[in-house]
Amino acid sequence: MKRSGRTLKQRLQDISYLPSYIRRARYFRGHGVHSPFVYDIVRKVFMQSKLYTSNNALYEALMDKGVAKRRSVQLANLAEHCRYDNWSIDRLDDKQMIIATLDTRYTELEEYAKYARERGATLCIITPYNNRERWEVCQRIIDAHPSTTVDNRAYLLVFNNHLPKQRFRL
Repeated sequence: MKRSGRTLKQRLQDISYLPSYIRRARYFRGHGVHSPFVYDIVRKVFMQSKLYTSNNALYEALMDKGVAKRRSVQLANLAEHCRYDNWSIDRLDDKQMIIATLDTRYTELEEYAKYARERGATLCIITPYNNRERWEVCQRIIDAHPSTTVDNRAYLLVFNNHLPKQRFRL
């Protein structure tokens, strides 16, 4: 008889994620992040579950694209926190924040990264771990990027600012 509603096999399957959890445990709630910029993002963006802006155009646009509610809230809060006035989704526009959803093919992601670097914009790649090819492209982007990148498993943020080359895996 199952007490938790899950079979033993299902409960033991969670153990396979243990190495990933242990590797990222030091970054829980921002501990171990030695950058004030990224620490603020962790505390004021990733840990918030509600929109703290009355302008929810980005949130609604992301929801229309099929992005999960929590991630839409976080990205809308990020745009507010970083004071981005404009953004684009799945288009190369001269905006402060460019968001690449799953509709963007992984072959185009390096072009997006190059475009964002030239313009000084922030690139956000939704679900970088969707498949192996997409992650390999994201890995190349991270390796070639001269500034700060933040990977929180749901999306990859590639900042093009004055900060030194740093890579955060949360």
